[in-house]
Amino acid sequence: MSPELPAALRAAIARELEGVSRKDLAARAARTSEAYRSGRTSAAVIRTGDDALAYALARLPATYAACAAVFSEARRLAPGFTPATLLDAGAGPGGAGWAAAEAWPGLANVTWLDASAPFLTLAARLAAEGPRPLRTPDVLRADLAAGGDWPGADLVVASYALAELPPAAQARTVAALWAACDGVLALVEPGTPAGFQRIVAARQALIVAGADLLAPCPHARACPLAAPDWCHFAVRLPRSRDHRLAKGAELPFEDEKFAYLIAARPGLAPPGRSARVLAPPRANKAGIAFKLCAPEGLAAHTVARRDKPAHAVARRLGWGDAWPGGES
Repeated sequence: MSPELPAALRAAIARELEGVSRKDLAARAARTSEAYRSGRTSAAVIRTGDDALAYALARLPATYAACAAVFSEARRLAPGFTPATLLDAGAGPGGAGWAAAEAWPGLANVTWLDASAPFLTLAARLAAEGPRPLRTPDVLRADLAAGGDWPGADLVVASYALAELPPAAQARTVAALWAACDGVLALVEPGTPAGFQRIVAARQALIVAGADLLAPCPHARACPLAAPDWCHFAVRLPRSRDHRLAKGAELPFEDEKFAYLIAARPGLAPPGRSARVLAPPRANKAGIAFKLCAPEGLAAHTVARRDKPAHAVARRLGWGDAWPGGES
């Protein structure tokens, strides 16, 4: 999947921007970013339609790209999984649903769950000419922190949503997400140490609940990473002119760092997991060095330059890729 927003979504954002002050949107986006950095949530800063649009302009391309990367991995690991229903929990402006519709064109029904009226209103406008299930979603205005008996779905996703919740509510929310999941649950968080810790806590709870871990973990034992290290990945996405203006940026691209977990109901994916590349590979005269999370734990592996066939394969591997041919 491409990390770039679908053409229909780019066109919808462009329509929303007609006649709107870019300077005002940039100022709103800056205030929102500062609020997030200081620990405030979207409920405190996304109060109007213009606030929601500023967020979408500044952050929707990156959150979409992260979801697209996660869903691509879910498709690779569970090729027989073809969800018909989606629960997008903490839907915001709807980016995860667009990524899901790109990944699984057979998606037939979408439920947006969010407490924010400005976000839900904007999501509906952006999807007005999008894929059919996004044009006619079921909308559940509810507080994610409260948990609840949410509608079941083949695919459940919480994208950049756990960060919005008080720590005491996160376990309850993960349990509710898993209860609603009939197939695959995808959690996506910022690629920060705090985001990783939320993923680790969810991971342990889901293991106890009987979930199979599809990615990025190649095993269900305790996570072997310890502070100051943390598991995260990155996706590069293009920036439009308006996107650059909203973020006060000059580069025509952005590297979004994210942490994630894909869990599934047992039997959905083939058994066995490959090692995972945990950091950018390091090339030197001797070969290419990799940091791996393998089924047996953390491992360092070097592919020698003199092993030409293996080296040719290794040159194509990047941060976040599965190790080819199984274990390291």
